[in-house]
Amino acid sequence: MPSPAFDIRWLTPADAAAFQLLRLAGLRASPSAFGSSYEEEKDRALAVIEARLASSADQGVLGAFAQGQLVGMLGIRRQDALKTRHRMALWGVYVEPGFRGQGIAQSLLAAGVAFARQVPGAVQIHLSVNAANASAIRLYEQAGFKAYGTEPAALLVDGELHDELLMQHRLHPDA
Repeated sequence: MPSPAFDIRWLTPADAAAFQLLRLAGLRASPSAFGSSYEEEKDRALAVIEARLASSADQGVLGAFAQGQLVGMLGIRRQDALKTRHRMALWGVYVEPGFRGQGIAQSLLAAGVAFARQVPGAVQIHLSVNAANASAIRLYEQAGFKAYGTEPAALLVDGELHDELLMQHRLHPDA
């Protein structure tokens, strides 16, 4: 079996400019897929993005690279509060349209889940996804996420309300 035409690795502060370009492209192309907006993110200082990309033992941003170009990303972080530190949050999953259908999102998700399994005390990963985004929901279900509810009118984008499906992945189902 041939190796994939992309590499997955943790982003570092040195990737801040490429991350910002890809993030802004995603926010502009799919505004109802993200809680953040292009308007909020477009003027964000590179230093702030560099700090966001400083991975730690319980958070980071994974990047997918094709021929050295950042074409996909996935953020994952542990919840801060004492009572919710058993929860990881998945955010900002995006793959450039021209690179979809090549297994990039699946590989990013697999790497994110594998990372979360290594975080001491982490029990589950949570995410929210636009309830109308059938392909993203199918992707998450194939990665082991299960829906547990819907948040009605979770996002207001260009005057239109969007529901979000809430999903969870148990990291250690037998525990």
